[in-house]
Amino acid sequence: MTRYSNHDHRRLLSSPAVFPCRDVSPSTLLTSLISLSLDICNFQSRFFPTQKRNAREIIRQVSIILIFLQELAEIPKQSPVLCFSELHFSFQKILFLLQDCTRDGARLWMLMKSQYVASEFRVLIRGVATALDVLPLHWMKVCGEVKELVELVANQARKVKFEVPRDDEENSKRVRSILRQFEKGVEPDVADMKPVLDYLEIKTWADCNNEIEFLLDEMDFQRSECDEREVPLLSGLIGFLSYCRGVIFETHDCRKHTDFSEGTYSSEMIKCMNPEDFRCPISLELMMDPVTVSTGQTYDRTSIQKWLKSGNKICPKTGAKLKNTDLIPNTALRKLIQQLCVAKGVSLTKLNNQSCDIAKTIVPGSPAAAHATQFLSWFLARRLVFGTMEEKNKAAYEIRLLARSNIFNRSCLIQVGTVSPLLLLLSTRDNSTQENAIAALLKLSKHNKGKEAIIENGGLKSIVTVLKKGLSPESRQIAAAIIFYLASVKQHRKSIGENPEVIPCLVELMKEGTTCGKKHAMVAIFGLLLNTSNHKRVIEANTVQVLVDMLTSSEKDDVATDSLTVLGALAENSEGAEAMMKASALPQIIGILKSTGKNSGKEHCVSILLSLCVNGGEDVIGVMAKDPSIMASLYSLLTDGTSRATKKARFLIRILHEFNEKPICSVAEQQTLEVIDLLGRN
Repeated sequence: MTRYSNHDHRRLLSSPAVFPCRDVSPSTLLTSLISLSLDICNFQSRFFPTQKRNAREIIRQVSIILIFLQELAEIPKQSPVLCFSELHFSFQKILFLLQDCTRDGARLWMLMKSQYVASEFRVLIRGVATALDVLPLHWMKVCGEVKELVELVANQARKVKFEVPRDDEENSKRVRSILRQFEKGVEPDVADMKPVLDYLEIKTWADCNNEIEFLLDEMDFQRSECDEREVPLLSGLIGFLSYCRGVIFETHDCRKHTDFSEGTYSSEMIKCMNPEDFRCPISLELMMDPVTVSTGQTYDRTSIQKWLKSGNKICPKTGAKLKNTDLIPNTALRKLIQQLCVAKGVSLTKLNNQSCDIAKTIVPGSPAAAHATQFLSWFLARRLVFGTMEEKNKAAYEIRLLARSNIFNRSCLIQVGTVSPLLLLLSTRDNSTQENAIAALLKLSKHNKGKEAIIENGGLKSIVTVLKKGLSPESRQIAAAIIFYLASVKQHRKSIGENPEVIPCLVELMKEGTTCGKKHAMVAIFGLLLNTSNHKRVIEANTVQVLVDMLTSSEKDDVATDSLTVLGALAENSEGAEAMMKASALPQIIGILKSTGKNSGKEHCVSILLSLCVNGGEDVIGVMAKDPSIMASLYSLLTDGTSRATKKARFLIRILHEFNEKPICSVAEQQTLEVIDLLGRN
């Protein structure tokens, strides 16, 4: 679902008005003033959910001033341009405020800001009055009646009271009362909520969803600015509206709103790397140097070292006593993080920021938001079990939305037992229901407890069935993504790989799936390869040949790069290297090394070639040595590549030089030992 954004990207209740420059010509200023006035008067026919009386009053006064401006042929040379500039500046701000009062999706927030908005109207009309007070009407070439109207407006502008409309105030109090009930753990009566929705004319599911999307954007903005003063109120309003969307707005066609990130691999790929899977339990940031302690839990080295230096002798996550303080590097996890980052060209700093952002959703923004989510979760869980098929589909869709980017929401939904009924929905013959159920499970699988719930409920079999026979390409590719998340748990990788259908189905998706499906399948296989026992199964499924074919058949550069990533993991053992040689991968890898313009692609190629040198020996080196053009690509990495790429390129250059200068057998043995040492250190 695309987040709400205004057409001019202006934040609500911000006023980027610009004071006219001193050298502006009077005629240009007058023309612009008339244009601004017309824009303001056009709001006369617009619907104002809040501030109705205040908006109508300020539009009325501007419309009278417009008569004066249109009557005025030109601004007299002897009149001060400053007062017209002040009027122009105030009119800009009035226009911005009217736009905000009618902005789609911001109705509830404007209601809650009604006191501030009313004061803004008051300040702006006083500014208009000040500009009119200094206006030299006696120099103006307009009729007496128009001059009297201007004087009347100036007088009224000084005296008019812009108070919070009574209806706005009553409904604002009603909303705060509802939030207080949620905060106390009391489920409000739907009859108390509907009047607010009716007053703001939030009539449909889509209207309610637009309000939620706007509030989410506003909360994200405030957090990005490190200003969280209004976050509790915003999160409470989001909880209130989410409850309304799920409980009150029963009618919704779930088939028409499926624009989710599951359909775009790049965002899903990034999500695979951040928060839940590779976040340190202590710092909640992406682990740069993951290490494992005696309890089997993994932490970032810096964080766990600080923990131990503080005198703690227990595991932060499990609470179990540590048998020793040894920190074992988790090289498999570190390699996964690094290779995925390189493959997608993603900055680790950027990912750390994303981890921090989503980490803020571990705890609800307010008690009201927490209880609203809990009540809604129970409602949706009951619907999944006892509802009609249409109601179950709607419930799955709501879960899909709630769990999209909020860890606390995921936790609530898992806790009330939504995983089991969602798994049952996967067997439906309705495409929309299956897609919503599998997408909801994907969101929940990003939570550690969600992964466990899927495995404990025997969900792997159902997910593999969707992977194999899903009713839509989208459902199949989402199933592959879930397998990746399940495989991110170390103790599940072996059992998932042992399922006789998992790897063959993933390989089939790589061959026949959409671009997104191919990518999800490759990521899932890459995750399974972190368990060495799965290497043989992956190779036996003809994965290497499929990956090699994808290097040339794919029109997408990132698909080829992902293929190289998986091939690099497979080339690290002798069986994988042998399969690559049989699939004639070597000429293609060399060709990509020479032709690709991406350093990430070149680094993957160099890594693969080094691994093949270990397992293929002089045969591989001999083929490479016969092609002198390889050197140019290797030298380019020395200057433009990462430190790891530079180190590997330097080794390959040395290998090729020594192969051409020394006896083959002694060179092969020496170089193999050196390459093994290099790969071991990296």
